[in-house]
Amino acid sequence: MFFKSKKKEEKKELLYRENIRVNCSPASKEDVIREVGQMLVDSGYVDAPYIEGMIEREKSFSTYMGSGLSLPHGVEAVKKTIKASGIAVMTFPEGIDWDGNTAKVVIGIAGVGEEHLNILGIIAEKMLDETAAEQVANGDVDTVYKILTGKE
Repeated sequence: MFFKSKKKEEKKELLYRENIRVNCSPASKEDVIREVGQMLVDSGYVDAPYIEGMIEREKSFSTYMGSGLSLPHGVEAVKKTIKASGIAVMTFPEGIDWDGNTAKVVIGIAGVGEEHLNILGIIAEKMLDETAAEQVANGDVDTVYKILTGKE
């Protein structure tokens, strides 16, 4: 009898507490994109070239969404470097300049296939609630995690 090893591949969570940095010091938009992108790399969601794809995306159009929220993500050409869907969050209670707008919450996104559209929708829905958006911008790691994931 032959037995196949059914090694189940670990499914990654969309967001880990380790990928939430709160009360960040103001920095340039490019530095912030690089930092949030590196968080995605370090967590195994993407390979390093994805970060340059995030910078490239930002040069073609701003990922500032309004209400203090920016959602940097990579261009189509770097989609092949995405290994799993995930997000990384940085908050700036004082705000940072994002193309003349003030971003308080920056969420780096990597989505396998068309999952990035679902991720964008989920984040937009949660951040449309002004109270929740304010709590994400000014909250601690556990608060941000709970609001964005719905988990304790």
